[in-house]
Amino acid sequence: MPPSASTEGSNEVDEVYELIVIGTSWGGLDAISKLLDGLHDDVHQPIVVAQHRSPRSGEVALSRLLQSHTRRLVTDPDDKTPLERDCVYLAPPDYHVLIEQDHLALSTDAPVQYARPSIDVLFESAADAYRERTVGIVLTGANADGANGLARIKSKGGVAIVQEPATSARRTMPDAALAATVADAVLPLEQIPPFVYGLCAGAPV
Repeated sequence: MPPSASTEGSNEVDEVYELIVIGTSWGGLDAISKLLDGLHDDVHQPIVVAQHRSPRSGEVALSRLLQSHTRRLVTDPDDKTPLERDCVYLAPPDYHVLIEQDHLALSTDAPVQYARPSIDVLFESAADAYRERTVGIVLTGANADGANGLARIKSKGGVAIVQEPATSARRTMPDAALAATVADAVLPLEQIPPFVYGLCAGAPV
């Protein structure tokens, strides 16, 4: 079991985890909306989301839809956008988003697993930059993107969370993630927010 963020015998929180990355495709809008709805306001870590979507999809439309589910600022980042607390960053359509220390980078490199943005690209860069301070979450999806990236996060000492395949709109992505690494938690969607709160804000997990 990964350590919680609480400091024993103290009301102060030692933020063991500094970054949350989420990957999803088919059924992802509903899944991310519910996750943000349930995520406690005391989780302040920046959240970066790679959601498979068409290059023709509107950036603003998705961010507005998700903004209605959280008090955090939901934004479509530009290249070199700083990573800030209490923000949700959505990978823009037709761009990979990569984590660099304290900021984001955008890339038009070739699609990975037929996808741009690619979950693997996001997760692998997060693991390399934030190592054991990373929480990776794989949600519903229709291909294997994210499996290798979640394994990289786990190998660097980070936390791997997977939506329970039977509760996913499409289970291919969660199944692939579980085949690639040993997850710290396999949970139905509604149980993921309280688990993340336990990791990141000091509640028991």
